[in-house]
Amino acid sequence: MNLLYLSRHDVESLGLTMREVLDVVEQGFRLKGLGMTEMPAKIGVHPVNDAFIHAMPAYVKQIESAGLKWVSGFPSNIGKGLPYITGLLILNDPQTGIPLAVMDCAWITAMRTGASVGISAKYLARPESRVAAIHGCGVQARTSLMALVETVPTLAEVRCHDLFPAATGRFIQEMAQTFPRLTFHACNSVADMIQGSQIVVTAIPIVTKPQPLLDADMLEPGGLAVSLDYDSAWTSAAMRQCTFCSDDIPQLLETRAHGVYFAEIPNLIHADLGQLAAGLKPGRQNPTERIFSMNMGIAVEDMVTAKLVLQRATQRGVGTRLPL
Repeated sequence: MNLLYLSRHDVESLGLTMREVLDVVEQGFRLKGLGMTEMPAKIGVHPVNDAFIHAMPAYVKQIESAGLKWVSGFPSNIGKGLPYITGLLILNDPQTGIPLAVMDCAWITAMRTGASVGISAKYLARPESRVAAIHGCGVQARTSLMALVETVPTLAEVRCHDLFPAATGRFIQEMAQTFPRLTFHACNSVADMIQGSQIVVTAIPIVTKPQPLLDADMLEPGGLAVSLDYDSAWTSAAMRQCTFCSDDIPQLLETRAHGVYFAEIPNLIHADLGQLAAGLKPGRQNPTERIFSMNMGIAVEDMVTAKLVLQRATQRGVGTRLPL
């Protein structure tokens, strides 16, 4: 018996597009909404402040993908010239349990996270949205914009803010080359960034004692906020003024029960992305409704994306075979 090892270079060399990732992630959400997945809430350890190493298992029926992602997020790595997110993903044969592949999970995590933003926008943003704001100009900001371009065809302007102006500049330089039809603005504050924006994505590091800058009434009527950073960027008052959604309600509540995150989110949760993708709950219901989507990142997204990676790698003969 052997398994396929895929390095980060191997995964990235496959050339999978955001459109392909969006399609499989949305299918994963639909199957989740229909009760065709098994996914315990993520568990983890926290060796240093504001850092995590999480275990994220899932099984997705019909797609027949099962496995575990072991992923870490260390904000202090940025100052050391190291990546914030690192980890490995294992895929198992759902019929025998035998490991099929071990692969780097950084690209998968970035792409499936961005895809969740695009799916949130598909169901929850105003269809004529033209301006997106992005707070935190790192890797997840890039993939979020890639997904928004795919799911919000009217998008024309991107307003950007980061604690480090140089990061904003790099983001705009890179993304303007990738999407020349879009207009980009570097903003000096979150208030400037959010002005006139119909979609607001926050992608800053997750911290246990946040000092959120985005407050109530900053999101304009009809706006959509998508948080990729738990409750680090938005105040509880801002979240409570919105119709509140998530990528997974059970995981949200399980995480809140630990007493570190989500203590002051609204008690009424309208829907999760699985329910929206399966047509079990309505998305946006009127043009002035403020909507908040708390996208934590879930293992179903990882497993369907990893299955796509494995299929493409097998077709192209990419990777290294290792004995078990």
